[in-house]
Amino acid sequence: MTLPADHPVIPAPKVGVLLINLGTPDAPDAASVRRYLAEFLSDRRVVEIPPLLWQPILRGAILTTRPKKSAHAYQQVWMTEGSPLAVYTRATAQALQDAMGGGVLVDWAMRYGNPAIGERLKAMKQAGCDRILLAPLYPQYSGATTATANDAAFAALAKMRWQPAVRTLPPYHDDPAYIGALRRSIEGAITALSFRPDALLASFHGMPARTLKLGDPYHCHSVKTARLLGEALSIPVHMSFQSRFGRAKWLEPETEATLAKLVREGVRNIAVATPGFSADCLETLEEIAMRAKEAFLAAGGENFAYLPCLNASAEAITLYQRLIGRELSGWMD
Repeated sequence: MTLPADHPVIPAPKVGVLLINLGTPDAPDAASVRRYLAEFLSDRRVVEIPPLLWQPILRGAILTTRPKKSAHAYQQVWMTEGSPLAVYTRATAQALQDAMGGGVLVDWAMRYGNPAIGERLKAMKQAGCDRILLAPLYPQYSGATTATANDAAFAALAKMRWQPAVRTLPPYHDDPAYIGALRRSIEGAITALSFRPDALLASFHGMPARTLKLGDPYHCHSVKTARLLGEALSIPVHMSFQSRFGRAKWLEPETEATLAKLVREGVRNIAVATPGFSADCLETLEEIAMRAKEAFLAAGGENFAYLPCLNASAEAITLYQRLIGRELSGWMD
């Protein structure tokens, strides 16, 4: 059929995959960090305090003092190409695109900051994607991670007159492909060390303890990942939770307290992995590789090694191909 001359261009139909990560400031300076934190900490999924109570606190003490401190931390880990999380997420999307070929369009976005989820969904739709898999790269489900990423995508879709069909990637905390990728990555990193660790600490991002009581499965998913990882490795595996914020009770045991406890129990050489993070970021490269190391050595430890996330490694791309390929069943057959 011949279309009228003034008919809008209709691109060929495509299947799209949108990789989603948490977010990052645009630059390691106080102004950029302030914008990022304002968006991040205003998310009701992240801070479940009524806005009338929370926003004055956020706009007052927190956004007045925290951006400068956080900017300094970002400066310690910032890469030539940008924020580590953005660099590794972009590299993952590019490598996955190469691995999956022209039959699918792979893009990436951040829940907070840039590139924004709505912006990338719009671009994918304009490129012809009439079926899109939303893929939040969080192995363990939480309302403050997976759910809020999907919320942002659904909010963007609500503004579209012609929406694509959408699927979402489920959590993969106990998927054999994920545990296998972690095992190979960790074993390879340990082999390259100049010392033999007495134990491995699996440090997961913390969450307020009340989220468990409210039905969030994150704690249970993290515990299961740690257990399966312990069964897969030949080294003792312990687990902890990091990145506490505020005065509320958080999930335990806490990472630095656990490191001190391990030293008291005779562990002098430790390796730390962060299985809940798909890519290295401030929380892994500064909080763990720098501050947790300092705490371990101050407590009497002798050797500390931070083991990198999967990032855009061959193990990561193979894992994502398997997880995403499964979710595209019927669309790509």
